[in-house]
Parts: sequence; C-alpha cells; structure tokens
Amino acid sequence: MRELLARLLLRWHRRDQVSWLVKQGLVVGRNFVMLEDVFIDPSHTWHIAIGDDVTLAPWVQIYAHDASTKRHLGLTRLGKVEIGDRVFVGASAIILPGVTIGSDVIIGAGSIVTEDIPSGVVAAGNPARILCPLTEFLELRSAETASMPNFGREYTLRGNITEQRKVEMNDKMKDRFGYVV
Repeated sequence: MRELLARLLLRWHRRDQVSWLVKQGLVVGRNFVMLEDVFIDPSHTWHIAIGDDVTLAPWVQIYAHDASTKRHLGLTRLGKVEIGDRVFVGASAIILPGVTIGSDVIIGAGSIVTEDIPSGVVAAGNPARILCPLTEFLELRSAETASMPNFGREYTLRGNITEQRKVEMNDKMKDRFGYVV
C-alpha cells in the first residue's frame, strides 16, 4: 500500500510540475509522458515545444540557454528546442539549445544532442549521431520478440507483480533480455 501511495504522489507531482512549466510557456502536445527527475529549462520554457506522444525517460535534461558566454560577453546564448511527435528520449539524455528533433525518433540513453536529428531515425552517443532508420531498428526488435520471453501486465508494478513472478522473469531471461507489455 505504501509503495502504491508513493507512486501516486510521484505521478501527481510530475503532473503538477508539467502544469507549472506550461504556465511558464512550455508547449506540450497530447500524451506527453515525463518520468522522474526530468529537467526542462525553467528559466526559458517558452523556447521549448514538445509534440504529441513524446516520452522523456528519467533524468532527461532539456536546455534552451547556454550561459557559457555570460561572464565573458555579458550575454547568454538562447536557442529554441523543438521535439516532434512520437519521440522517445532515453534516460539521462541531454538536449542542448537550438536543437530540432524530428518525428518518429528514438534518442538513446546518455546521449548528448548538440545538432538537429531528422525524422524517422535512431540516434545515440556523445555527440548524438544517427545509428539507423527507425524502421530498421523496429524490425530488428520485432524479430527479437519471437525468440525472447514475453511478459504480460501481471509482470509489472502497475499489475502488482509478485515476488514469485520477479524470480520467474529473471529465470526466463537467461539470455539477459525479454519484453514486457
């Protein structure tokens, strides 16, 4: 019960945080998901636009300003950030000012996005570079699901996973990977 209450409070806090950022000028589309500890530049939210069906994984950072010039030039550099539709940004990725990310894009965990990323690709690294078309990545992962264990909702926290199922999952994932709903 305590775990469920903690999850509900965290979800409410994130919703409240997004509402505050939107009031400051952040533009977000439908079905926006922002997981824990995401940082969206609070001092320049009105320079950031996020499309529909976008997920920001934990610890993603989005900046619309670069203060590296402030001490020397007395000015802070600003850049609009635009994220298209159906984009997933992996954990701990950093998106820097002036970047546009197209639609149907996956940004790998830990990436630093310093330049525009076109639509329909998977990009990762420091700096982020295009790895492959999204269709190629999805075909590979789709084929992989046929040979790896697949788990239903009952194997998730929101499905109230049991200790026995946790052990079962790890036993079945002898090749290290599996898929869950």
